[in-house]
Amino acid sequence: MDLKPAFRTPLARALGLGSAHSGSGHWWRQRLTAIALVLLTGWLIWFLAQLSRLPHGEMLAWLARPWQAGLLLAYLVTAGYHAALGLQVVIEDYVHHPVRKLTALIGVRLGMGGVVLVGVTGLIRIIATGGAG
Repeated sequence: MDLKPAFRTPLARALGLGSAHSGSGHWWRQRLTAIALVLLTGWLIWFLAQLSRLPHGEMLAWLARPWQAGLLLAYLVTAGYHAALGLQVVIEDYVHHPVRKLTALIGVRLGMGGVVLVGVTGLIRIIATGGAG
């Protein structure tokens, strides 16, 4: 016999929903993006070490290659999404005023979306010019 109190309804247990009614999807997305970032950060460190030895023109041409551009795009999107997920948790845990919480959550989403958009736009510009500058 289980002596622990049941805090979740059987339906919530079956659906994997917690007290926030949002399930464990947020937790999984944060962990998966963290694993992806470990791999992508390893690539990024190697990439930046390679770039530091090249002149500016060669650096842009190298960055315009499909694999390098694709990995950098994956890093930008994954890092932005992971940061937004992490900041959301901090805000939900530490901001208790409903209006401030909602404002902060919207601000984080817009801010991280803007940062990713700027990075992706710059990368698209480099790819579109073929690294010609």
